[in-house]
Amino acid sequence: MTASPDAPPRVVIAGASGFVGRALTAAFGEDGYDVATIGRTGTATWGDPAGIARLVDGADVLVNLAGKIVSCRYTDANRDEILRSRVDTTRALHRAVQDAARPPRVWMNASTATIYRHETECGNDEFDGVIGDGFSVDVATSWERAFFDGDLPATRRVALRMAIVLGDGPATRMLLALGKLGLGGPQIDSWWFPHRRYRGIGTRPTGPVWSSWHRTRGRQRFSWIHVDDVVASVRFLRDRDDIAGPVNLAAPGVSDNRTLMREVRRVAGMPVGLPAFRWMLDPAMAILRNEPELVLKSRWAVPAVLTRAGFAFAHDELGPALDAVASVRRPRARDLFSA
Repeated sequence: MTASPDAPPRVVIAGASGFVGRALTAAFGEDGYDVATIGRTGTATWGDPAGIARLVDGADVLVNLAGKIVSCRYTDANRDEILRSRVDTTRALHRAVQDAARPPRVWMNASTATIYRHETECGNDEFDGVIGDGFSVDVATSWERAFFDGDLPATRRVALRMAIVLGDGPATRMLLALGKLGLGGPQIDSWWFPHRRYRGIGTRPTGPVWSSWHRTRGRQRFSWIHVDDVVASVRFLRDRDDIAGPVNLAAPGVSDNRTLMREVRRVAGMPVGLPAFRWMLDPAMAILRNEPELVLKSRWAVPAVLTRAGFAFAHDELGPALDAVASVRRPRARDLFSA
């Protein structure tokens, strides 16, 4: 599926049905691109490698966001699917790019800022950041190995190490709903019965088999990025031929959990919020089919590549970013169960 000389540029977006994918699909359409999608449904499906190959051949830009949502309980089945859905789809696209007569000039593949270790003292940038261990990190490193594998000389590759994205998505919906219900206090790590859900995975598993905890007292760092800045950074990276490799998509104004939840309470209009210790969170998250790691791990990613390249964040501080989200969406209690 090659383009004629006067045809608009084509972008292929895999995983376009998700929160970020929908935003990028709209943005590329606004920019005059012919947008093709790959997923369980779309212009091509994952079960149609020939169709994927036709889309990728002649495309100008390829963006891959495919992967099972991590907002779930880490059962063995979910753990396997979180890893498989990322690695297998990335490998399928890699084959299509490798075999294309006219491969995309740039391929941006989702990754995660969770690749870095639990950190409270200093931020992790793309140059000196310390890679962590355990399940979530192993998923991220396996994902990036599949992405950067082999030589694709005609295609510039950028791994988008995304922090938690604020907008009308699952993470923000859950936070605002907690605040509205008076449950928007800090989330505090503490001892809980050890389990094996966070043990390493993949061909190179890392970290301890049994879970542990950190005495952060609700001061675990919270790296985030507004969805508008995700879109803007993808546009920026699309047009900057000099940037390749891992790029942290995280606002420079890192917060911590106590500050996050205070801002959530303010935006939700609830002056009080009950604190939650791990011994409260783990059973509650089991009922909600989620993991306390999502709020207890100290994530601190620094966007050194973007800032050094001159990218300007529209939302660089947490409070105004949450205000922007709330201005277009009000929290609902049912979001606790739909996130």
